Amino acid sequence: MNYEFDFSSVLAQWPVFLEGAWLTIQLSVPATVLGLVLGTLFAIGRRSTLRSLSRFCGFYVEIVRNTPFLVQIFLVFFGMASLGWRVPAFAAGLVALIINVAAYTCEIMRAGMDSVHPGQIEAAECLGLTKRQVYWHVILWPAMEKVYPALTSQFVLLMLASSITSQISVEELTAVASRVQSETFRPFEAYILVAVVYLALSLLMRVGLWGFGQLVFARRRRLKTTG
Repeated sequence: MNYEFDFSSVLAQWPVFLEGAWLTIQLSVPATVLGLVLGTLFAIGRRSTLRSLSRFCGFYVEIVRNTPFLVQIFLVFFGMASLGWRVPAFAAGLVALIINVAAYTCEIMRAGMDSVHPGQIEAAECLGLTKRQVYWHVILWPAMEKVYPALTSQFVLLMLASSITSQISVEELTAVASRVQSETFRPFEAYILVAVVYLALSLLMRVGLWGFGQLVFARRRRLKTTG
């Protein structure tokens, strides 16, 4: 094996890689925020006493979690086109990411909500808190604090999964690497560089989410708990 590494031609394409990284961020950030909101709503719905609502949310979660993400992207992109709704590849990829991460967020949040002791809810009701206040201060917020490390990992996985949107021609990092390696005939170097960029984005995202958690969950920071 006499393979000689030559990153010069690949590194010369650094502006293209930066554009791909920026598009990856543009996919990941809104998908993270909207996926958290939608997943939390589905978690509330799944814990609802209304059987029809609970079953619908459960059906959605099971369908999404037990089908490949690539199939989900194809269903959104090609399915919407078949129905006459032609949407850009970026929009279709973003919608698919939101749908996917919301299902996993739903189960994480539901686990956090179920961990709240019933005695805490009863104590809050005895203090005269409204149902909305009980849900926000006693159930939802403490639950999110407990499962925040799991949510952080899920959102990093979401960012990495955005690479699959290259299959519908979204010009994110993986698609850029594919194009560069076809032009430079240096696939090993191109994908090594992309792996390094993904690693950097993952670490940056983890640090950002950790800082956000330290800011939002002040009690966690005061108690010096990990996560």
